Amino acid sequence: MNEQTQSPRRPAAFRLNDPAVTLARPDEATSTVRGGVVLTADPDPFEAEPAAIPVKPRRKKLTLGGLFWGALGALGSMAVGLWATRVVEDLFARSDWLGWIALGLAALAGLAALAIVMREALALMRLGKIEDLRASVEETHKTDDAKAARKVTSEVVTLYATRPETARARAAIASNDDEIVDGSDRLRIVERELMEPLDREATRAIAAASKRVSVVTAVSPRALVDLAVVLIESMRLIRRIGMIYGGRPGTLGFLKLAKHVGAHLAVTGGMGVGDGLLEQALGHGLAAKISARLGEGVLNGILTARVGLAAIAVCRPMPFVERRPPSVREVAGNLFDRTSAKPE
Repeated sequence: MNEQTQSPRRPAAFRLNDPAVTLARPDEATSTVRGGVVLTADPDPFEAEPAAIPVKPRRKKLTLGGLFWGALGALGSMAVGLWATRVVEDLFARSDWLGWIALGLAALAGLAALAIVMREALALMRLGKIEDLRASVEETHKTDDAKAARKVTSEVVTLYATRPETARARAAIASNDDEIVDGSDRLRIVERELMEPLDREATRAIAAASKRVSVVTAVSPRALVDLAVVLIESMRLIRRIGMIYGGRPGTLGFLKLAKHVGAHLAVTGGMGVGDGLLEQALGHGLAAKISARLGEGVLNGILTARVGLAAIAVCRPMPFVERRPPSVREVAGNLFDRTSAKPE
């Protein structure tokens, strides 16, 4: 058996219009004839699909942290109740009408607190339902079970039953209920009819937020102002995307949603501005055309866009089945167009 070994080619000069020079994609295996040259393009970090966050099973057992905060909350509630009781009793001792006024105010405050607690509980239950629904859709897509697909798609449609703007999409989905459709195809129908309009609205919100951040941080005089703008816009964007996809988070729900978004960014590496991202942002001649402050604004806009994309992955009630997840280039590409069009 004869084995042929090929010695490494020595460095040599070549012309780009040489017919022996070919351009290959990064993901293609290349082989050339002797003397040929292959130019391999670097992968575009903005075209790479974001990694999917692993779905963790929801913990049902009582944890030490939950026990601590529950006991602390109960103790605080008892302390507030005891304080309110003493205030009402003291006012009754002074004057009956003052006592009745204090009792009415205490009852009004108690009803308002109960309404707030119920609202927060419903918001947390709704977010938990969306998490479970997304996990069920992902499992159904893997198994291609038609019966399970019919069930989960019905739950997704029910989630938006009270929103008038989804009436046409829900009617289009209902027209296929009696059809014999595979499980994956039924999921694709729901994604195309119901999710795509919501995805477009979410991407528009991300593009607007990233543009605002890039403009404000490009002209702000202090780094502290930059940090405050990015933080406030990111919080508003997370809440906005949660509202778009039906989460309607309250205060506690927003904190839970922000925690999940941070976990998604940690998994996908979205908050890390590496060399590849910096080269992409300052490549293509931008380094010679824009100022340092404008470059910082572009990078802050990119980070805001990454937060928005992570919020989509967390708030969307079903994973991307047929469509590709939106990329940074799709939601923040106007930042590069705007900066490249304005040389310094």
